[in-house]
Formats: sequence, C-alpha cells, structure tokens
Amino acid sequence: VCFHMSPNSGRIYEVFLGHMGTDRLAVAPDTPGFGDSDPPPAQPSISDYAAAMTDMLDALGLKSVDVMGYHTGSETCVELALQQPDRVRKLVLTSAPIFSDEELQGFRDHYAKPEFSEDGSHVAEKWKGHLFWAGPGFTMDHVGVQFADALRRPDISWWGHNAAFDFPMGEKLKQVTQPVLVLNPNDDLVEQSRRAEGIMQNGRIHELPDWGHGYLTIHPSEAAALVRDFLDVRDGVEAVLAL
Repeated sequence: VCFHMSPNSGRIYEVFLGHMGTDRLAVAPDTPGFGDSDPPPAQPSISDYAAAMTDMLDALGLKSVDVMGYHTGSETCVELALQQPDRVRKLVLTSAPIFSDEELQGFRDHYAKPEFSEDGSHVAEKWKGHLFWAGPGFTMDHVGVQFADALRRPDISWWGHNAAFDFPMGEKLKQVTQPVLVLNPNDDLVEQSRRAEGIMQNGRIHELPDWGHGYLTIHPSEAAALVRDFLDVRDGVEAVLAL
C-alpha cells in the first residue's frame, strides 16, 4: 500500500504499480483531501491520515500489509506502523523527513497556505518549483501529468505539509520495530533523510544519488525490483541488493 507526498495523489505511483503489482496486490490510495479523495471536515494530523488509511485497509479486508511512503507519505507509514503494529509488516520510505528546529520554520514559510495573484503568476511559480526539483529523466511532459494534482483545492492543499511539519518523525521512527528501508534519492530531503541512520531499531538507508523526484516513473522496474528484494527477504534489511 503506497502513500503519496503532498500535495499530490496516488498517481505518482501509477507506472510503478504496474511493475510492483505483477506478483502481489499493489494499491496507492489518495489520502483525504488530495487527488480524488474527499477532504476531512477539519485540518488533519499525520495521526488522522494514518487512521483514515486504517479505515481503507478495513474496507479492503487487508489484514497484513507492507507500506511504502513518499515524503509526507513516509510519515503516514511510520504512524500507521505504530498504530497497527500487528498489521504493518515492513516499511519502505522514500525519504525520512527529519527536520531540525532551525529548518522547520523555513519549510513552514515555504509551504504555507498559498496567496493568489490576479495575473496567475502564483501558478507559474509553482510550475517552476516542480521543474526545479524534477529528477534526471523527468521531462516537462511528466511534470505536466502530475502538476494538476498540485493545483487542486488550494484552500487546503497546504494541510498535508502542515501535518508533516508537526510530526516528530525522528522520535516516531525510533519506536518502529518492523523492518524499514529508507530510499534516499537526490531530492530536497536528501540530507534530512540521512538523519535516520543510527536511530532506527531495524532499518537501513539505501542511497540513490542518480535518481531524483519522478524515479518511480522513470525507473519503475528497477524501483520495483529494489522494493521487492527488501519485502521478500525473510529478515528484510540485511539482504537489500545494491543497484
């Protein structure tokens, strides 16, 4: 079960699911308020997102799952693993957003509720940001497919980031006992993710310096093989294969 970053949707996993789902059920739900999912009645926390995903698992009748998250989705994975320890088997995290106190205010300011301009220049600025962080091989066409999700519901699109910045990822990650694989592509959280080293009870970081945002679309078969190797090995962590 794959949880997306904010303010995107499960569509970031669309190509990846086709490769990952060849030998298991692979799904990527839209978290409440994003993609095609109805918004919650009030601004949620990561705990609320995890509880909503529990409802989704109940509705699908899934009693045991592996979870994969991307940025905000990684935090949802961690919280879900703590809320449902007998249900979540293993975790794959694309980045581990562990922020210092000094960094948090800058991130909060950057991802605050958007202000609108009459000439639409705020949309152009968001587009430029997506292009700036597009990883190797991720073209403007690829960005265009996902960009629409980032423009949905601008009145609440900042809720996901706000919840992420309120979540004590480092402290929570320390409590997770299930096997954890942190995939660390060369994106805007590469340094923050390295802080997971040494604090996980049963996890490791796998560096992906040649990949960036969009790697699930550009390298879906390689990404699926990497995730599958981790999920299918009995002890989980030690035998992850290097690309």
